[in-house]
Amino acid sequence: MPNVLLLGGTTEASALAQALAEAQIPATLSYMGRVERPKAQPVPVRIGGFGGVAGLRDYIRQHAVTHVVDATHPFAAQMSTNAVNACADTGTPLIALTRPAWQPGPGDDWQRVADIPAAVAALAGPARHVMLAIGRMHIHEFAPQPHHRYLLRLVDEPKETPPLPDHVVVVDRGPFSTQADIALMRAHKIDLVVSKNAGGTGSVSKLEAARALGLPVLMIDRPSLPPRHDVHAIAEVLTWLKA
Repeated sequence: MPNVLLLGGTTEASALAQALAEAQIPATLSYMGRVERPKAQPVPVRIGGFGGVAGLRDYIRQHAVTHVVDATHPFAAQMSTNAVNACADTGTPLIALTRPAWQPGPGDDWQRVADIPAAVAALAGPARHVMLAIGRMHIHEFAPQPHHRYLLRLVDEPKETPPLPDHVVVVDRGPFSTQADIALMRAHKIDLVVSKNAGGTGSVSKLEAARALGLPVLMIDRPSLPPRHDVHAIAEVLTWLKA
């Protein structure tokens, strides 16, 4: 019988946890705990980091983990890299449940940049009304461009005032609808959307809204990761576990 360590923090991880529980496959869901009101889960949960590769390696051995599933956010590059290295060190099978990246389509106006610093640099120029749809972890990095009016949509109310002189915080949890995002962008006179290429369906509405309104999108590419076995469907993970 497998004993799965599921690295989560995404809607895909929650859905996989449900599937594992229904299949009666023992699993522990681990996530960083950056959300104050996490969703209840049908499997045991641990919250917090492991302490790098060595800590994750020790956890795998101490808890007799037989399989690791990485269903973290596409931008959780350090955790994903640590998982690859820890699993290699311990000989533990690893699979990643990932979201296909978004791709621009007809009517989209994207400027792609490599990372957060490149996105900050791209905001040089005249003041704009910017929807900064990147989560709370990197908001402070945009402080060098204080002249814009920023709309920040966050899962939780920020504990500290964002270092952006002109900003509005909207606290909401997805999935969002395209029509609601169109209304939100119109209400705040948004003329630029900044987004990480997270993929999936939970937050694609902002891109659909930008397309409908003819707004440009500054799209931040995903970080590069070490080679690993990636799949996009829960059924593929379950098949892998039973192999």
